[in-house]
Amino acid sequence: MTGKDVTGEAVLRKVRFRSAPGMIRLGAVYCGGGVTEFTVWAPYARSLDVFLTSPEGRHVPLTAKPRGYWRAAVQDVYPGTRYFYRLNGEAERPDPASRFQPCGVHGPSEVTDPGSFPWEDADWKGLEADDLVFYELHTGLFTPEGSFEALIPHIPYLKDLGITAVELMPAAQFPGGRNWGYDGVYPYAPQNTYGGPEGLKTLVNALHRNGLAVFLDVVYNHLGPEGNYTHAFGPYFTAQHRTPWGEALNFEGPGSDEVRRFFIQNALYWLEEFHMDGLRLDAVHGIVDRRAVHFLADLVDAVHRVTAQWDRKVHLVAESDLNDTRLIFPRGEGGYGLDAQWNDDFHHALHALLTGERDGYYADFGRLRHLEKAFREGYVYTGQRSLFRRCRHGCPSAAIPGRQFVVFSQNHDQVGNRKGGDRPGRDADIEKLKLAAASVILSPYLPLLFMGEEYGEKAPFQYFVSFGDPALIEAVCRGRREEFSAFGWDGEIPDPQAEETFLRSKLGSDRGRTGQGAHLLAFYRRLLQLRRESPAFARACKDHLQVSGDERKGLLSVLRGSSCSTEAFCLFHFGETTAEAEPDLPGGTWERVLDSSSAEWGGKGALSPEKLCGRSSAGVPLRPFSVVVYVRCREDE
Repeated sequence: MTGKDVTGEAVLRKVRFRSAPGMIRLGAVYCGGGVTEFTVWAPYARSLDVFLTSPEGRHVPLTAKPRGYWRAAVQDVYPGTRYFYRLNGEAERPDPASRFQPCGVHGPSEVTDPGSFPWEDADWKGLEADDLVFYELHTGLFTPEGSFEALIPHIPYLKDLGITAVELMPAAQFPGGRNWGYDGVYPYAPQNTYGGPEGLKTLVNALHRNGLAVFLDVVYNHLGPEGNYTHAFGPYFTAQHRTPWGEALNFEGPGSDEVRRFFIQNALYWLEEFHMDGLRLDAVHGIVDRRAVHFLADLVDAVHRVTAQWDRKVHLVAESDLNDTRLIFPRGEGGYGLDAQWNDDFHHALHALLTGERDGYYADFGRLRHLEKAFREGYVYTGQRSLFRRCRHGCPSAAIPGRQFVVFSQNHDQVGNRKGGDRPGRDADIEKLKLAAASVILSPYLPLLFMGEEYGEKAPFQYFVSFGDPALIEAVCRGRREEFSAFGWDGEIPDPQAEETFLRSKLGSDRGRTGQGAHLLAFYRRLLQLRRESPAFARACKDHLQVSGDERKGLLSVLRGSSCSTEAFCLFHFGETTAEAEPDLPGGTWERVLDSSSAEWGGKGALSPEKLCGRSSAGVPLRPFSVVVYVRCREDE
């Protein structure tokens, strides 16, 4: 190769080194000087060409390499060039590791230049785990435009709210323009209708400039059904297992070394090229791998090995419903070494207590003792029998640090997987919404908010797709009905394919500017301020934690402290009538810093006293579904 741009070569060498020395760089990598290197894993191919469709059509053969790889460095191929791979002189398919699909899942892939974006976040160091307050959002729904760059004007709002990390629902290329994102088929390609690679980098750059971290939801348990051409290239999938969402990926059979490499490199790609601060790994219980070293352990090792060279914090967070602490145990202790995981039990315990729902998995919850255990330990089910699962479930989690659990009262699953996608803000009393918010934000765990919950968004969050195959559309509708039959919901589910389903799920225009929404938004800001500024709440930590419940009164008492002394006391009241707590507090004077019943938060007026005296304190009256927080005065420490 001659005439290459030196800067381009330097960028490529840097990217390769950071990925890991000697790692095969998949996809179309622009080297500078009009030279692009194409690499694809295609062991099923007998011959393989790259068909450059623009600016003029030409075919260039790739050379077979060991372990089923094909590669060629091609002259006169610049960023913006579109291409297909032609397998065996016949079928023309997009690149499985495509960086951009400008015409959608069936169109050509496009060469991009990873070194051309003008990043401005060189001083960004990321965030410590204790400082993470997640805000999960769907790019297509958060703004009328539904794009990455349209999110940027809302950054001051998010920062003022008090969140520290934006968590984007999956943005890898999916069919059409409407999808939750879990039907992605090109794991390396940011969605074209959202703004593609440039739009996503522009958003990340702006968030970092404003001191906010960015996490991306990635899907390593399956690929979507439409536009999924990877079957033609090699054994990316296995017939040995199925997931609820489609064919299982091949992480354990013949060829699985290269499949693992494909997805591990994908994780590094998002962290390196897009400067992500972390990844949320979707439904890892759907990853089947019986090899001695699990795929997730391989992934964690690779990420930690590479990021150890960086002066930036990176976090890997898993979603799992197995209550299995191996996910977050250190590698040296037999675990997979992930940094944190979503805790569904906390949500289920809180939701069932507030709503009285007992359908589906809520059959296992509904008592105050369930939430009490979630506050104290993390998991509620730690080996006892689950009525819903009809078997024992989970393992002990009391020894797990608080910063390794992410908790929430809403998220995309728990809202969107209801029959009508109805949010608590549609029907719930504001007092219950405030109590739910305080339970999450003042817990000893990492809190996550779902877009709009902070002002009681009333628009539903419904399941939607935009497939082109009628048979696939019918299969999706049938699958939704079957998946949630355990909840006994009556009536038809909203049509996932209908554009109206997508449009009615867009966030409303008021966004907490008036009425009840304004009170709720102000309350969320106050809670997040307390978490940020009070030493007792600032760390996601179960040290210096005392939790006790009074089932009869519906009272949950939580005493939290810092490393030096106990500092904060919370009373959560889940009863329907006024109750009186009788706290047993350490000595000193305790000052009330929050009562959710106060008029400033839209309540009927606080009943709790403004100050308490430790050891000899009188009773504390609380209104129904309220929370009161006291902090010990500094002069008494």
